[in-house]
Amino acid sequence: MEWGFTLAGLLVGIIIGLTGIGGGSLMTPIALLFFGVAPGVAIGTNLWFATATKVVGSLQVHVLGAVDWQVVRRLWLGSLPACVIVILFLRDTSSALHNDKTLMFALGVALLLAALAMLLKNFLHRFGTSQRLQTPTAFKRIQPVLTVLAGAFIGVFVTLTSVGAGTLCAAMLIYLYPLRMQPNTLVGTDIVHAVPLTLLAGFGHFTLGHTDFGMLGYQLLGSIPGILVGARLAHRLPDALVRTGISVMLVLVALKFVI
Repeated sequence: MEWGFTLAGLLVGIIIGLTGIGGGSLMTPIALLFFGVAPGVAIGTNLWFATATKVVGSLQVHVLGAVDWQVVRRLWLGSLPACVIVILFLRDTSSALHNDKTLMFALGVALLLAALAMLLKNFLHRFGTSQRLQTPTAFKRIQPVLTVLAGAFIGVFVTLTSVGAGTLCAAMLIYLYPLRMQPNTLVGTDIVHAVPLTLLAGFGHFTLGHTDFGMLGYQLLGSIPGILVGARLAHRLPDALVRTGISVMLVLVALKFVI
């Protein structure tokens, strides 16, 4: 089973390199469906997996200067307190079975939202651009509040499911900052915001006993070379086709958790 986690990490790493989507959308369902890992452990371990991969990415984007720190701070104002609240909620519920059902349902919803975010990426950008140009003063006035609320929304889903730090956050930023977020800045801001969030959520799940560091090591062993391979293949495969295929897969997996 250990080397199965390495192969799964390799597959997920390739897809991350190809599309840039977060590993939580893929690694957590794989651990649940193919390896029978308990929901809390799958989610908690994958949060550490996300932290490890995003720390490397954040160092690179910081060096390149591709981070909008004002937007990052606004997101943190919402996401980090939301993360703490969710961990306290999970800690205070006495039934492990209840927690597992909550986590499974939340994971299904998060996967559906991630699939929609991938499919509607261009639409959200066009819609945000039209709103920004038609009512610039009103749009800019509510940007800070909406960004904090978006951060809180992301914080809840990332902590509950390990999904959303990348895909959902990027979709929201594309809508909220359609003129300000260039592709490299979008990626950099998204990654830097995710690092303390996934770290805090991962530590919270660790205190709940939801971490298997042995499994994490095998996942990282496969994912790191996988990301490098995927990045080299990215320009050779049609992005729209790859994203559509992954979105359909996410919807099918999500329905299994929700229904």
